[in-house]
Amino acid sequence: MRLMIAEDSTLLREGLVRLLIEEGHEVLAAFGDAEAVLAEMTMRRPDVVVLDIRMPPTHTDEGLRAALEVRERWPEVGVLVLSQHIERNYAAQLLASSAERVGYLLKDRVAQVEEFLDALERVQAGGAAIDPEVVRQLVIRTTHGDPLSRLTPRERSVLEALAQGHTNTAIAQKLHISLSSVEKNLNAIFDKLDLSHTTGYSRRMLAVLRYLES
Repeated sequence: MRLMIAEDSTLLREGLVRLLIEEGHEVLAAFGDAEAVLAEMTMRRPDVVVLDIRMPPTHTDEGLRAALEVRERWPEVGVLVLSQHIERNYAAQLLASSAERVGYLLKDRVAQVEEFLDALERVQAGGAAIDPEVVRQLVIRTTHGDPLSRLTPRERSVLEALAQGHTNTAIAQKLHISLSSVEKNLNAIFDKLDLSHTTGYSRRMLAVLRYLES
């Protein structure tokens, strides 16, 4: 996998570079700001870009804005955004146009090497990877007036796994249920979220967005 990195923490940036190289990946470039990555991408393309959300000069949303620009200009490139804290609005913005080739992870997840590498693989393969802790916090914050409150515990677990970017087969393995049970629960979720008349992959994306925005 060919990657570019934008992370203003020198320690984390160099740690990511070393980890990825040791795992057999090619790091094309690693910068301390998002603008440098965008400039570099006009000359060569990685498979995935890893960006911190808060970067110089203002340390607000420079990385997020760069990620959105990458998704608009180079949709074939995967984007994995790292955040120090859970910011669900940012996650929703990343998924607004498509839930393909996109990831949102907390920085603590990088220390869990297998999970971090798995997220990169999913993003490169065209899927989504949303941090499990982000999803868990969203479940906690769901109010009784939200449409998600109509879901059963099993349906909520299936939607939680879907929001993390898992395929139907992976959801079945994760929850120890059959593939047909996953499909049945997904259809129930789509019905309860008024998405039953939407077709294709977009229905899955809309369900995730509804989940993130709840």
